[in-house]
This record gives sequence, C-alpha cells and structure tokens, in this order.
Amino acid sequence: MNIDKYPSKLLENAVNEFSKLPGIGRKSALRLVLHLLRQNTEEVNAFGNSLIELRNEIKHCKICHNISDTEICSICSNKARNESVICVVENIRDVMSVENTQQFNGLYHVLGGIISPMDGIGPADLEIDSLVKRIESGEIIEVILALSTTMEGDTTNFYIYRKLRNLNIKLSTLARGVSIGDELEYTDEITLGRSLTNRVPYESSVGQ
Repeated sequence: MNIDKYPSKLLENAVNEFSKLPGIGRKSALRLVLHLLRQNTEEVNAFGNSLIELRNEIKHCKICHNISDTEICSICSNKARNESVICVVENIRDVMSVENTQQFNGLYHVLGGIISPMDGIGPADLEIDSLVKRIESGEIIEVILALSTTMEGDTTNFYIYRKLRNLNIKLSTLARGVSIGDELEYTDEITLGRSLTNRVPYESSVGQ
C-alpha cells in the first residue's frame, strides 16, 4: 500500500511514472522529479521532448535490427566495415560494448533477446530467421556468436549453430575470457576485446 503523502497530485503522477523505470524506487523517483522542478522550463521541456522524439522517431535498421535514426544504420552503411563477418549479439547495449573495444570492424546482427522459456521467449520471438536469410543471400564467411555466457545465451548459441552449420560459413564464439555466467554489457572492454580477437570455432566451445 502506498502511504506516501504528496502535496500535489501532479508531483505524485510524475513520481509514479519515474518509479516504473528499471532500478528506480519511489524515493529515487521523487529525487529525480524534484531535481527537474528546480530546472528552468526550457531545460525540462527539452528533456521531455527528447524522450517523445526518441519514442516516435527511433527506427530499427532493416539489415541488422540495431537502433538507428535511419532505415539503414550507420554501421551497415559504412563501406569501410568488413561486410563478410557478422557478430551476433543480444541487444543494442552489446553492440555498444563490442564497438567500445575497437577490436571489431565487421557488421552486427541484433537478435532482440535470447531464448528463455522461463520468460516465454522462444526462437520465433527473436531475429534468428532474418539472420539465416541474411547469410543465405549474402557473402558472409564468418558468424561470431557473441552472446552472454549464461545458460540462456548458450542455449541460443546452440540453436543458431544448428540453423547455420550447413551454410558453409565459419562459426565462432567468444574465447572464454568472458567468465561463465557473465552478461556481455558488464564485461570490461579489454577482456571483451581479447575474447573477440581470440575467438574460437563454435564446435570447440561445445566439445565437439
């Protein structure tokens, strides 16, 4: 039961909305809202408008499904990138993590999640079929499976491996410099960079 007493219904509504954000409790939400109230009107309007514009205008790249301002993202449209190698990741945060290593110059494929029966997420909910079609219609020579080293990540890796193993491409995965159970976005850049550089054939990672 909410026993907080607010002097304003407008304030309470704002706190309620902020507290819906991940990791934000009601006390943190109140602190954020009060901070905004101390800012001038122009700054608060700019803050609110940036969120509205983000939600209404953001796109997903037609090729890799990364978040983009345009139909084709800046990575896929960059002719300086190695178009023969695709790094498969779970989400936009993982793209940013890999890019920050400055050790990868290929393209990406964002799945939009990983297989997790407990959360009701199956292969059909992810961008796996589009990955297969992308490889079948292109000149890809290597696919790097760069998913988190969790049970769900390994399950997704194995599912993709079975879908791609007969397509005459090299399938590799991150070297285990990324600890078992780690999520990619929380891995430091040096470790992640080395794991990319020292990647191994996927078959080796499952003992085949």
